[in-house]
This record gives sequence, structure tokens and C-alpha cells, in this order.
Amino acid sequence: MINTPPSARARALAPLIEAAAGRTEAGTQIPADLLAALHEARLFRTLLPRSLGGDETTPAEFVRMMEIIAAADASTAWCIGQTAGCSMASAYMPPHAAREIWGRPDAAMAWGSGPQGRAIQVPGGYRVTGKWDFASGSRGATWIGGHSRIIDPDGSMRRWADGPLAGDLIERSMIMPKSAVTMLANWNPMGLRGTGSDSYEVTDLFVPDDFSVIRDHAPDRREAGLLYRFVTNHIYASGFGAVALGIARGALEAFTALARSKTPQSSARMLRDSHHVQTQMALATAKLAAARTLLTTTLEDAWSTLRSSGDLPLDTRMAIRLAGSFATHQAREVMDFAYHEAGATAIFPTQPFERRFRDLHAVTQQIQARAAHFETVGAHLLGVGTPTRFL
Repeated sequence: MINTPPSARARALAPLIEAAAGRTEAGTQIPADLLAALHEARLFRTLLPRSLGGDETTPAEFVRMMEIIAAADASTAWCIGQTAGCSMASAYMPPHAAREIWGRPDAAMAWGSGPQGRAIQVPGGYRVTGKWDFASGSRGATWIGGHSRIIDPDGSMRRWADGPLAGDLIERSMIMPKSAVTMLANWNPMGLRGTGSDSYEVTDLFVPDDFSVIRDHAPDRREAGLLYRFVTNHIYASGFGAVALGIARGALEAFTALARSKTPQSSARMLRDSHHVQTQMALATAKLAAARTLLTTTLEDAWSTLRSSGDLPLDTRMAIRLAGSFATHQAREVMDFAYHEAGATAIFPTQPFERRFRDLHAVTQQIQARAAHFETVGAHLLGVGTPTRFL
């Protein structure tokens, strides 16, 4: 199985993931039996370095895997995408610390939004206090991260002295055993309910130096693989775009089956015979294919650029942002078509539309999907207000 591509392993598990989707949502976490199968298939280790027993797969293969999983269940895909992205922090940590965190075959790290913590530097590490939200996958995690500001002895927040981040506040991610963190079981959203994205907090917790990390900080990078020239925002933007594509693909496939059998009330012909439905079906199929192609080819082109130059220029980073955001928004349009044209059938939880509708509209509310990303990319393309850095 180690030599099998992640997308093939995901495809083999897709029926099991889909069969468990109702339990995943009802329990607001991945059920224990499914979680064990996902670990056995190593789907949480796809972005972990090979030196730590991971796949260190390409971003294009990662998004192919994510779409397959999301077509079966969005919450499961979201947890895998979030925790796999977290594992990229291992490339910036001392090897002994990374091995302690990810050494177990069932290891996974989750973290929430940030930076919401305050870390006071003390001999050997930091005293950390904070509360964070949206820790997707935390109920099945073994370690928890907390993004934090560094507090100097005079009480001020530490800033970068020089370089491209000069003047910005420094942020470090504190990596803590889950047993040391107080989890707050407060996850009760409209969609992506199965992610168990709880809040959590710590008070004056000591975190050793080696278990803190500045994410995506090139001078601290310890892994030579091309994957770690991508930053976590590239992976999250792409991976969550793939989640949206998978949800929409699942909905479109369900609608296709419905249209071939349903005759709407007050109509003499089946859904499939409606010229309007036929036209919109073709357009929806084209939207998904175009968005998927843009996402995967953009990531493949970025990989080729890295191979030839060793760096990702701003144009390439902007292209990744555009492709990920475009995928999410196109998927939403496809989902809305399938949901609307399914009629009253779509509103019942026993049908394959209602949960997907809620899940996809939850995806669109996440920071990686905000419409402002199009403005950022458009400004860059027009040479107006291009940022000096773009993560």
C-alpha cells in the first residue's frame, strides 16, 4: 500500500467513507472504525516528509485524493486536509520533536484559527496562554497546535526586525499533547458537522523550544523536498478547493441518477427531458471539469517551476490562489443547480443532496474561499497594489 498513490487508496476507501457519513455527521467526528481504516491507508500522512514515514506527495496528487474523499463525505475530507496541512510544520522542526509528534501510525495534529495565544519566552521554551477556535479533526488528533504571539519581557509583542516581514508581529505555533489541552466540545454548525472543529484553551502551559515552530519560515526549513517550497496556505487553498469540487461532483452524480427517474409534480415529462435541465447539466459538468483542470494543472506547473528554478515566483503563487478560490466558487454554482433542480427531493436528509448542500455552503464561508481573493489576484494581474509577499 505504501507505493500506491494516495488517490488510489482514497478510491478504495470511498465506499466505506460514504457508508459512514451519517455516523460521522451525527457524532460530529470520524467514527473510530473509519478513523482506524484511514490511518491504515495512511491518508493523514500524505504531506508528511518521507524521513518521518510520510508520502511527501505532490500537491496535484493531494488534491486528486481530496476530491475523491469529499465526494464520499466532506467532513472526512476536511479533517484529512486540515491535519495533513498541519503535518507540513514537521519540515521546520527538529527531527527528534517531529518524530515524537508523528511517530505513531495513528498520529495526527490539529490546530485552530490564530494567532489567539500569547507565549512568554522562558528558559527552555514558552509559557503559553490562549483560546483557539475551529480545530478541525481535533477529536481524532493526538497533538494540538496553537498559533501565538511572542511576548517580550517588557510586555510588548515581538516583531520581525528585518527582511520582508520587517515590523510584522512574530507568530509561532506551539505544539502541545492533546492531553495537556482543555478541549471545549462546542461544535454545532450548519454544515461540516462531522469535522468536530471544537475550540480549545490552555493557561500558562510550558511548551519546549523544540515543540514550537514558525510555519513556512524558509531559514528554518529542514527538509529538501520540493513539497516544502509550497507554504501551508497553498495547500489549504488547493485542498479545500478540492473538497468543494468533490462535494459538487457527488451532488451532480446524484442529480443525474434522479433526473433519469423523476417526473416532477405537475409535469408530464421526466427531469431528464427538460431542455433547461439538459442545458444546465452540460454547463455544470463543464464548470467542474474546468475548475478541476485549472487546479491540477496550476499545481503541476508550479511543481515544474520548482524543479527548474527552486522557487515559486509571485505569479505562480497568485495562480495557485486563483485556482483554489475558483474551484470553490464554481463548485458552489454546481451544487446550487443540482439542489434547486432536484426540487422537494433535495430537502430531506435521507436524500443525497441536503447534507452536501449544507457542507458546501459551509466550505464557502471559510477564509480560503472569500471573494476578496479574486480582488487580490486581479489587482496583481493589472499591476495595481500587488503585495510584497503573498502566502
